[in-house]
Amino acid sequence: MADKFLEIAFTDSVCAAQARYYGKAQGPRVVPERDVLTEEEIQFIRARDSFYLATVNPSGWPFIQHRGGEPGFLQVPSPTSLAFVDYRGNRQLLSAGNLTASDRICLFLMDYPQRTRLKILGQAQVVDAREHPELVAKFAPAADRHLVERVFLIEVVAFDWNCPKHITPRYTEAEIAALIAPLKQRIAELEARLNADP
Repeated sequence: MADKFLEIAFTDSVCAAQARYYGKAQGPRVVPERDVLTEEEIQFIRARDSFYLATVNPSGWPFIQHRGGEPGFLQVPSPTSLAFVDYRGNRQLLSAGNLTASDRICLFLMDYPQRTRLKILGQAQVVDAREHPELVAKFAPAADRHLVERVFLIEVVAFDWNCPKHITPRYTEAEIAALIAPLKQRIAELEARLNADP
């Protein structure tokens, strides 16, 4: 667990729960102002085709949303920042609205086949694409720029890798196709051999 994530996550109530169930709590330690993404986190983020995003509304209720796109749609402009474009959708704007009240955000990124997950805490701002065409040009594919309504800019505060326990491996259609391609090729070869025999 990265140090800043530990400091943020282990509140007094969490430490009290640790002490109750395990007899002791993990104590505070001196931590940096923020965790900086290493090359391992950056490559993991760039390989994802989806993530879960959590915000909190003004009455304290959490809201979780799924975001998906081509691998790399969640971009890493620097080791302390992330960005992605927001397209026209259902017009509810729950995440965007929540972030006007509190800029705190959590991203949850999964690699189901490898049973790996990365949690990121940050502070986000949502900017209007009409007012910032330069950000749209920077973060959106050229063919999709006319569909972008907002750009999410996230300053990374902390991150944490989770253990693989209890992650059920799941595969995309493309991943399954790649896995079974050699089997299909072998079946085709055997069928061709059978058809060629008198």
